[in-house]
Amino acid sequence: MDTKQKIIISILMLGTLMGSIDSTIVILAFPTISDSLHADFIATLWVILIYLLVVAICTTQLGRIGDLYGRSRMFNAGFGIFTMGSLFCGLSPGISWLIFSRGIQAIGGALMQANSGAIVADTFPPNARGTAFGYISLGWTSGAVLGIVLGGVITTYVSWEYIFFINLPIGIAATVLGFLYLTDNPRVHAKLDLTGMVLLGAALTFISFSGVDFATEGTALANIVALCLGLVFIVLFVLFERRTARPIIDFSALRNRVLRYSMMAAFFLSLGYLSVVFLITMYLQGIRALSPLDAALLLTPGYVVGSLLSPYMGRLSDRYGARVLATLGTVVLILATLVYLTFRVDTPFWVVLVASGISGLGTAMFFPSNNSAVMANAPQGSYGGISGILRTMQNIGILGSFVIAITVSAASIPRDVAFQVFIGTTNLVGGVSDAFIRGIDAALWASVIIIGIAGVLSWMRGHEIRGSAP
Repeated sequence: MDTKQKIIISILMLGTLMGSIDSTIVILAFPTISDSLHADFIATLWVILIYLLVVAICTTQLGRIGDLYGRSRMFNAGFGIFTMGSLFCGLSPGISWLIFSRGIQAIGGALMQANSGAIVADTFPPNARGTAFGYISLGWTSGAVLGIVLGGVITTYVSWEYIFFINLPIGIAATVLGFLYLTDNPRVHAKLDLTGMVLLGAALTFISFSGVDFATEGTALANIVALCLGLVFIVLFVLFERRTARPIIDFSALRNRVLRYSMMAAFFLSLGYLSVVFLITMYLQGIRALSPLDAALLLTPGYVVGSLLSPYMGRLSDRYGARVLATLGTVVLILATLVYLTFRVDTPFWVVLVASGISGLGTAMFFPSNNSAVMANAPQGSYGGISGILRTMQNIGILGSFVIAITVSAASIPRDVAFQVFIGTTNLVGGVSDAFIRGIDAALWASVIIIGIAGVLSWMRGHEIRGSAP
């Protein structure tokens, strides 16, 4: 890796780091934000969901804008917008303004996500992209560690507003570096799919509302109607995408077997696993009565393991392909989830540390290798669009993961109790606590099944030929 490539990877890692810090910090600060802003469960949950929704809806189109107007330019713009959104979040006087500001953050995050993979594909040859994605994964896991530790310290000892203010110096420095060192790709023709984006947005919004409303109200006309509307919009979205010239999900590009199954594996892995941290955080703070800092420290080992191993796993995928490594990653994540399933009201905390470490190994094995398989098999000239599709699939999966986890776990106990646990206003004892753990178990069993599907799809991608890693 030459000096220019090292600088580019460092800038991309900063972008990933900043988004990752925010993802874990917001989950840890969830109860504190709700209490400080006197917000109910639904409103506070939308602080998380609005970010996932906007990123899922916009990422592909913003990747195409990068193809049209320059990926580096759009990536740098994402840094600036994300930083501005962070400032607005920290200054929020109420929950509505915080949700709006998180939406601004999400636009910046989508710009960075959509174009980072394409910049890697522009900068590195196919047999070196796994290494590059390994370092980007290092940025993600390092950011998650920082988010957990800083989030715990800031939320416990300072004030939740500063979980957003810490983005300001990182964002300013990274924006300056990006404009100095990132160079744009040659422009390629790319047509936007605004109609598809609206249909997808409507589908995800209605389904998300349905799941959140069910978690607090139980079965009701409003969430049944919302679910039905969401499913209708999904059907309309698929029908439209098959007929439009430049769809959000380019089915013709997915004729490549490795690309198709890598995308599908990424979706199901995100759907099955990425709300687990949310559930375990609720367990540690709501049931085990830990402070945000103590809960954060118990979850740190997984991110440390992922940080240390991601570059190495990326190099292995360059040499041997993604099939075996990514599939083994799903098996390891199933094992971690099975350990989480043993948690009860008196489980020793060292078991949490073990489960966290196992999960870090699994994510380090799956994500760098799977992402490199996608970009190594993307058609030249459409790196931005393919990177956007990958991020869209992952973000839809993350959004669905939260909705499934909240819906399944909250179905096991009275809604008012679920509300109190989710926002951290009570610590449960006795039979109700056991009931809530059973609800978490149900959500985790759903995760095991979905991760298993991801593993099967990962294996079905077949063998790759990329050449030897440098």
